[in-house]
Order: sequence, then structure tokens, then C-alpha cells
Amino acid sequence: MSEKTLVGIVMGSTSDWDTMKEAAQICKDFGVSYEARALSAHRTPKELEAWLADMESRGAQAFIAGAGAAAHLAGVVAASTILPVFGVPIPSKYLKGMDSLLSTVQMPKGIPVATLAIGEAGAANAALAVVAVLALNDAGMKAKLTAFRATQADKVRNAKLPELN
Repeated sequence: MSEKTLVGIVMGSTSDWDTMKEAAQICKDFGVSYEARALSAHRTPKELEAWLADMESRGAQAFIAGAGAAAHLAGVVAASTILPVFGVPIPSKYLKGMDSLLSTVQMPKGIPVATLAIGEAGAANAALAVVAVLALNDAGMKAKLTAFRATQADKVRNAKLPELN
């Protein structure tokens, strides 16, 4: 039997990959198995539902969902599973991602979507949040996350400001 796929990364269209690849990269860096798909809550709802069910049957522990404009992919994912869902608002052409942020964060009581920042930082942080959840029951993952955080702190401690001319 193959290894479980722990994280499902879903985006509304292939054009969202430039943002969502940040989540995939963090998963890869931490050795977290993932599957990334472009599926639309509005254009391919049946395929999305089937994929979510399949991911759960293969051991998924969380989903990261990114969508732009007023698309509500993360909300549809959250309504379809009891697993944690981390929403990533994708920058949009006209409202620069504010529409994406509001449609992702403003969920009705009882169907949570943990919503991250707009864009690449949000995608990376969504994956880091999933890593933190996985680290609750995985000592190896906890050690990797602790080391990552220490490296982040070292970068700040070792940073040098430019000299004035």
C-alpha cells in the first residue's frame, strides 16, 4: 500500500498555481505528502466533491484551498469535510485580493476556514500551519518545525543593515 497523502492543495484554476506553489514547496521541504489540483467549486463541483472524498480515504489530514475574486472554494471544501481547511486568498485583478480575502474569511458560524494572508505569504503560512498541526502528534515533524523556526530567528539575528553613504 502506498504512503498516505496528508495534505490536499486545491485552487480554483491553474492560474492560481503561481501563488499556491508556495504551499506545495513548504510541504515538500518538510517531507509532507501532498496532492495539488485545480478544481472549481462552481465549474467542477462534482469533481471537487469526489476528490475531497478520495483524499480523505487516502489519509488526508488537512486541506489548503486558494481562490481569487469572490470564489468561495475554501468554504465549499470546509462544508464538505470535518478536516481542517486553511484558506488562501489569491490576488485578484480588480480588487487586489480584498474580494478574495473577504469571501474566504467571512464564513458562517459552524463552518470554519482558517484564513491566511493574501498571496504567496498566505500560501506558505497555510502549509506551515498544517505542519504545526501535524507536529502535534509527530515528534519528527515537531523537530523539523522547531529547527525551521530557529533558522528564521537566526536570519533576523544575523541580518546586517546597509551602511549609509
